[in-house]
Order: sequence, then C-alpha cells, then structure tokens
Amino acid sequence: MARPLRIQFEDAYYHVTCRGNARRSIFFSDADRLVFLDLLGRSSEIYQAEVLTYVLMSNHFHLLVKTPLGNLQEFMRHFNISYTAFFNRRHRRPGHLYQGRYHSFLIDADHYLKEVSRYIHLNPFKVKQARLKDDAARKKLLRSYGWSSYPGYVDRQERRPFLRVEEVLDYFGGDTPHGRRSYSGFVEQGLVTDLENPLVLGKGHGIIGGRDFVDRVRDRYVASAGRRREQPAVGRLKVSVEPDRIVAAICAVLNVERGDLLRKGYRGFGRGLLMEMLYRYGGMKQPEIGGLLGIDYSAVSIGRKRFLMMTESDPQIRSLFGKAKSRISQG
Repeated sequence: MARPLRIQFEDAYYHVTCRGNARRSIFFSDADRLVFLDLLGRSSEIYQAEVLTYVLMSNHFHLLVKTPLGNLQEFMRHFNISYTAFFNRRHRRPGHLYQGRYHSFLIDADHYLKEVSRYIHLNPFKVKQARLKDDAARKKLLRSYGWSSYPGYVDRQERRPFLRVEEVLDYFGGDTPHGRRSYSGFVEQGLVTDLENPLVLGKGHGIIGGRDFVDRVRDRYVASAGRRREQPAVGRLKVSVEPDRIVAAICAVLNVERGDLLRKGYRGFGRGLLMEMLYRYGGMKQPEIGGLLGIDYSAVSIGRKRFLMMTESDPQIRSLFGKAKSRISQG
C-alpha cells in the first residue's frame, strides 16, 4: 500500500502530532520536557520552521508549524530523531520512542489557524482531572501549564525565544495587551462551551479547510504528483541560495579571503560556519559540502556540531552567526 502523501510547499501551515509507542510516556521528568523544548527550538532554527503553538502531554505532543521553506518532513525527521536519541541515551533504553511517523494536517490558515491554535492550547484541559474542576480552577490550570505555549500568549515574560505568536495574535489585534486578552478570551471560551474539533475536517484527506481549499491543494500539489505517489513529499518548492553567494557573505562577515576560507588547513570557526550555512541555506547535503571543501562527509557533520556548540557558549561567535544569516538573507 502506498504511503500517505506528504504535501509540502513554501509557507504552508500544519497541525503536527506524535504519540508514544504503544501510548507509553515520552517524558519521564520535567528535565526531559526542557530538553524537548530546547531541541524543538534548535530544529526550528536549523530548518527555519516557525513554531506558532505547542503543547506537551504525557504520551504525545501537538505543534502548529509554518514552513517558509516547504520542508516539514526534514524538520520533523531531525527533531524526532534528536529527541529520541537523547531520551534513549538518558534512560538507557533501545528502540522506537514514537508510534510510527508523525501525523500532520495541512491547514487553510485564512480560516482555521486560530481554531487549530485553540484546539492545541486546550489539550491540558481535556484530561479527566482538569474537566472536574470549576471554571476558575480550569482557567488557572490552563494559564499555569508550563509545557504549553499558551502562557507565552497571555504573558510575554512566559514566552520561549523560538515561539512565533504574531500570526495568531494578528487575528485579535496583535501582540498587544488588548490582543493578548482577546486571544485568551477566545481560547478560554472552550473551558465553558463545547466547541467543534477543527481536526475533524482533515479526516480522510489530511487537509483542514473548506472544499475550495481542498480542491485547490489537490489540483496543484496532489494531482500533479501522478505516478509519484510513493514519494512522501509532494510539491516541495524549497528555494536555495547559490553556494558562491554564501561563501562571499561569510568571507565578508569574517573579513577573510575566499581561498583561505576554502583551504583545508584553515583554522578557526569559519569553516564550521560555512558548512552550517551551506546546509541551511544552500540546500546542500553533507557529502556535497564535503566535496566542495575537500573533506569527508562525516567531517562535515562533526564540524557543524562543533560550530553550533560554539554558538551556545561564545557570544561573539553567536553574533557573527547572526550577521552571516542576515547578509545571506538580504542577498
């Protein structure tokens, strides 16, 4: 049987969920949850995916994600592998953490973005113990649940750096006191009213939207796939930056000559920065980067990891990293 199509294109929005294998817990402690969120932020940075909302439950998680580069599959593969490797290593366990691949629904953002965000944020309220509480206690639980993006929508001080709230809050007046209050009223309406589950719209075809939106997506991204149905990614429109432009940008930021930067014996973090930028923005795989720099692909992986570790501990390198990204994006 053919695998379900993974419809991917630039600036698409998705509801993504993943459940623990055999419905087992995917978190054993708050320390696990903190690492999960750290890895989510790192993965979103690497793949330039935008996390609009999230919630962590005991044996599953939900995300609302926008993919400017049309690369949901790459983003989720990296993120899930990273967390599984951490979890198995910390708890000395082998095997699969998740029950199969992640599940995703493509969203008609114009009509259902805010509804899906509300559905995600109401998840902590759906457990039996929360439903039994009175209205005030339910609201307090929702606003204090630390493993959801909802507290960051209500209070800027509770917002994690990778969270992108602007698109959802724009429906309610923006990231202002008024906008945040209006959004919280919209979400907390679900504490006292039975609301329709927007995910029901995606049953069968994986698209949360009206008939017109479903037909447009099918005509543009699914029907054109034709005999490529076995391929999980359809209609991916990722645009890459020319490698020469990336090299020139990094040479300018670091004030080094092209020949020196590309030389195998070059010392410093510049080669690691170049590897990371070629991978992120140049659309190059690690073997291709290794071929350009005259090294084995495994050395590229090691070099990228070392560079990312440097950015976490050295503010100067982190600043240059940001300048390089800005220069590349500006062209």
